[in-house]
Amino acid sequence: MDTDMFWRLIENARAADTPLHEALTSLLAARGTEQILAFQARFDVLDTAVDRWDIWAAGYLIGGGCSDDRFMDFKAGLIALGRTWYERAADCPDDLAEHPDIQHATATGVDEAVFYEEMGFVTVAAYGRITGDEDGFCPALDRYRTRHGMGEDQPHDMGTDFDFDDAQEMRRRLPRLADLFLKEAQR
Repeated sequence: MDTDMFWRLIENARAADTPLHEALTSLLAARGTEQILAFQARFDVLDTAVDRWDIWAAGYLIGGGCSDDRFMDFKAGLIALGRTWYERAADCPDDLAEHPDIQHATATGVDEAVFYEEMGFVTVAAYGRITGDEDGFCPALDRYRTRHGMGEDQPHDMGTDFDFDDAQEMRRRLPRLADLFLKEAQR
């Protein structure tokens, strides 16, 4: 599945009258198991591309902390925002300060903006809907990767690690998000 098709599916799901993850599960299930696996392979590439310390720091600010599991949900949420916002965040995570959901989160004190756990499991749900066997998804994905010459995950550069609890460092690296999420006492 090419990148354009991947993003078209996301946008079609975003336009539906049901929650994104439910709409996307239905769209994928209608395409068959091979396309579900291809979607997951593309998802993994996009997920890995934002597996960086600066992106994690943005999630840390927005979520009031961000464990390994929450970072997975944050990256899935970035993909769920659609191509334009995903690419903006990948280019400059501090741009997320301009996203309407982030602005709403700061106004209401909600710390779940962008975090979207269910988005990370749409392919498993779609595969299970077709086959009746969600447990078979991971072995099928492994076989798909082998058939398409996609080896084991390779280590990648996450950029420079830094202390997310250092308010000055966060303000230096993500000034707009820090202004939204760091308390006055941390100035």
